Amino acid sequence: MAIDFAKLLDPLAEWVYRQAGENPLAASSILPFTRERGMTDSQAFKLVEYGESKGLLNGRQSSMGDPYAQLTDHGLAEMEERLRRRSSPALRSAAARKALLTWLWHRKRDGTDFPVVDNVLEAYDSVIEGDRLTPTEVDRAAAYLESKELIKGVKVSGREGPVRAEITTEGMDCVEHYDSDISAYERRNSSGTTFNIGENTGNIAANSRDFTINATTNKYGIDSAAVVMLARALRQAAPALELPEEDVLEFTQLATRLETEAATGSPDLSRLQRWGSSIIGILNSPVVSGALGSVLAAYTGTVLSGLPST
Repeated sequence: MAIDFAKLLDPLAEWVYRQAGENPLAASSILPFTRERGMTDSQAFKLVEYGESKGLLNGRQSSMGDPYAQLTDHGLAEMEERLRRRSSPALRSAAARKALLTWLWHRKRDGTDFPVVDNVLEAYDSVIEGDRLTPTEVDRAAAYLESKELIKGVKVSGREGPVRAEITTEGMDCVEHYDSDISAYERRNSSGTTFNIGENTGNIAANSRDFTINATTNKYGIDSAAVVMLARALRQAAPALELPEEDVLEFTQLATRLETEAATGSPDLSRLQRWGSSIIGILNSPVVSGALGSVLAAYTGTVLSGLPST
């Protein structure tokens, strides 16, 4: 049986995290996890090796021959960020809207008329960070999409949105031309706000989908001046990302920490790595609309490319 290690890694990392309990870096035998999925012991060892290659796990063999795994510092930071995103009401709402709209687009293409909205929960993509969306979240997503005239459907008492729905022409445009990014679709006819990203990239329009990144970093480490420029650009762009209030505060605080640490002249690379990873996680999250988030995430990754992976 062929095993997709990439799909199993995040669930395994979370399983190891939960097994560790109060000591998040404790090691556990992963055999209960792998055997539940019908994997051989040899495949279990290979899965741990794959986790090591991605910097999320440290592995070893017990005296009984079991494959053991524990989270690395990087893996722990990634897991905590994953759980933060999973518990964010704003991110969950955005994920539900995108999943439902995309699912209804597929149902339109396969000829299904007004499918039951709740059936989206059976789809592979109706999850956020490995956690299945709820019927209440889907109902609220349906109500929102209907209010934006992206779907139409049949309503009943006791539900906010339609219980059976079909994607509209506008909804199909949103899926096909804006990758189900509802905010970007609504801004399609508005003029973009322009940001100057230091000396490296020139001007970037918030709703532009064409951009070039020309950041320069130190081949053997981090260019502190570039990190400072990055941090200032992130703070400048924060209002245009349309983040929830609590996420705006976190985002700007992370940018300020980057700048302060870089300005010391001898920054702690592990801190820059941790804060940079959190910033990229926010920029790549469903709650950030339009191309600006992708531009900034790529720019952040470029400037911080010399950081250690763990």
